[in-house]
Amino acid sequence: MGADHTRPAPPTPPGVRRVLVATVVPLFVITVIAAIVLWPRDGGPRGDGSAAVPRYHGTVTRVVTEACPPQPETPEDSSGGPGAQDGPCGTVTVRVEQGPDAGQQVETPVPTGPGAPTVAVDDRIVLVELTDPADPSASAYNIAEHQRGTPLVWLAVVFALAIVAFGRWRGLAALAGLAATFAILLTFVLPGIGAGGSPLLIAIVGSALIMFVVLYLTHGVSAQTSVAVLGTLGSLVLTGVLGTLATAATHLTGYGSEDATTLSMFRGDVDLHGLLLAGIIIGSLGVLDDVTVTQAATVTELAHANPGLSRLQLYRAATRVGRAHIASTVNTIVLAYAGASLPLLLLLTADSRPVTEILTTEFMAQEIVRSAVATLGLIAAVPLTTGLAAMVTAAGRAATARPGRPGGDGDVPASRTPGAGRHPAERDLALEALSGGRPDDRFPGGPARPTDPPARWAGREGSTDSAW
Repeated sequence: MGADHTRPAPPTPPGVRRVLVATVVPLFVITVIAAIVLWPRDGGPRGDGSAAVPRYHGTVTRVVTEACPPQPETPEDSSGGPGAQDGPCGTVTVRVEQGPDAGQQVETPVPTGPGAPTVAVDDRIVLVELTDPADPSASAYNIAEHQRGTPLVWLAVVFALAIVAFGRWRGLAALAGLAATFAILLTFVLPGIGAGGSPLLIAIVGSALIMFVVLYLTHGVSAQTSVAVLGTLGSLVLTGVLGTLATAATHLTGYGSEDATTLSMFRGDVDLHGLLLAGIIIGSLGVLDDVTVTQAATVTELAHANPGLSRLQLYRAATRVGRAHIASTVNTIVLAYAGASLPLLLLLTADSRPVTEILTTEFMAQEIVRSAVATLGLIAAVPLTTGLAAMVTAAGRAATARPGRPGGDGDVPASRTPGAGRHPAERDLALEALSGGRPDDRFPGGPARPTDPPARWAGREGSTDSAW
């Protein structure tokens, strides 16, 4: 998650480091304490395991299809006569690999109906054993679905190898962060909400815990990562507040999807309105940390490339990068939500109601609120993170630039100074491309000319700022 840069981060001055530690550590401690308090003592109510239908693995050895027999006429049949049953029809022979009939050949009907799997010889499938309610001693097998374990394992292996091959140690850290994310979701967030806890509060605490673990694990413990953590946390809180206000203003109940309605039938103690807010928070986290890490890295790289940039110039230059990032990320958010709800969106297009009525339905209003709130939180993350990064970078640079300290005035060897071999005029033009300036009268329509007076840019020897 987030941007990556392979250049080692410059050492952080002790004063700046103390300020960051005094800010980040208490927030981390508060997050851990909140997670301990909210941690579910049990997984909440569970279904009766004894009522589960037995499932066994098997392999298809033979498939016989035949014409479906005609069905008797029913009062609901609008065709006016008997019709053929919806196909396909026939039998499937399966070699059972588990259960009391392991090693035996059993016959099952060809799967039919919406979403029924299409089977062929040598397919590995999952059988369910159904018992006749009238005669508990009589049972029959039906094909439920295909076995997907082996393809998923191979896909996960290729996924992991590709990440490690490209990212090397950083890719390995990213995999560890992904594992930590799933661990927190499966052991804290989902059980906590299932046990009847506040979905919004659990989502904020869980997201903060994921953020601390993943960002520091993936990007290392540094001032740059700490700035990204603070920017992400602030944006998450703002997203939660905006989500609460938006759902209240639009009177959303959380029953906008079939999944939510089904969940309310089985788990009536779950707060669906809070679950909607929790989904907005967790869904925003993955995009937020990408933006905050990118902005913090951008400020650091700009300061490294040109130590002469002031705090305001760093902020303006990095914000321009953030605007370009936001412009593409906003579309990503909308497409992500649309892709997840594509079947229902397609169903709504067949609705005969006016577009204005469709857009104000519970489901569409819910998706609009999701996208708008996530986008607002994302936009707020850019100036927040960029401002923090500019302040931390400028403070660290000022601390190391004091006379008598390594890296201070006159302590930076010309051979190691970025851009030392560059002609001063070329360097000034490059700096103006980042920070802006007035057009050069000598070259109409050409590059900008440095604003007067660019005393700090006249030469590296006169600079009192060094790379932080």
